[in-house]
Amino acid sequence: MKAFVFPGQGAQFVGMGKDLYESNETARNLFEKANEILGFRITDLMFEGTDEDLRRTDITQPAVFLHSVVLAKSLGDEFAPDMTAGHSLGEFSALVAAGALDFEDGLRLVSARAHAMQKACELKPSTMAAIIGLPDEKVEEIVAGVDGVVVCANYNCPGQIVISGEEEAIDAACKLLSEAGARRALKLKVGGAFHSPCMEPARAELAEAIERTNFHTPKCPVYQNVDAKPHTDPAEIKANLIAQLTAPVRWTQSVQNMVADGAVEFTELGPGKVLQGLIAKIDRTPAVSGRQ
Repeated sequence: MKAFVFPGQGAQFVGMGKDLYESNETARNLFEKANEILGFRITDLMFEGTDEDLRRTDITQPAVFLHSVVLAKSLGDEFAPDMTAGHSLGEFSALVAAGALDFEDGLRLVSARAHAMQKACELKPSTMAAIIGLPDEKVEEIVAGVDGVVVCANYNCPGQIVISGEEEAIDAACKLLSEAGARRALKLKVGGAFHSPCMEPARAELAEAIERTNFHTPKCPVYQNVDAKPHTDPAEIKANLIAQLTAPVRWTQSVQNMVADGAVEFTELGPGKVLQGLIAKIDRTPAVSGRQ
């Protein structure tokens, strides 16, 4: 069975999607439609902007989403998934590619998500940190004992967890995790504490936009971040998407469940190769490739 997976924020690069735009008419039309919907030429920033432009959350998120979704739609019959999944922001790409969301609605939600997250980030100093080389259970145990807001936010692969929360709580957790034997406890250059309670204002704001949006039954199951399980029911998909901003990304468990359900081939659609690397560390049996 074929699984298609979609990356999240952090995979962006200047020039992303340019080859697609220049070589494929379907892609070009979708990119131009996106420029209209967003009210500015995001393609100019994607193709010829600066790294700094692309690091802005309100640019990054629609840019990564667009690259992934346009790529999926321009593959034609080659895009024949038995299952899809996306990492964080990539879940929106996975839902549009699988037909659970229309392209236009998906883009509007991603743009609304980015703006809501940006606002939440500005309310109080918060950040994320990658913890390498400790079992998940050990990280959970130590984080639970730290004062302030800090949680496990991304279960990326065995031995790699990202924690998220208030700046001071992250610093305290990193110190304790290093003392407990973590190979690395590295603060990330991100705008704020994604997938933590710090994102509650953004979750509430995005929930309204999601509730107003029409969702459809996808053509294949979408393995969602919050529970790592396959979903096809539009009401369940909606509820999981609303919960996503303050809940952890269970990527390790998602890939394990997809393999258990028959996935033998994973294709990453979109910028970068991050998910290909993570999948190989989670399970070496499936074939892994990417298109960008």
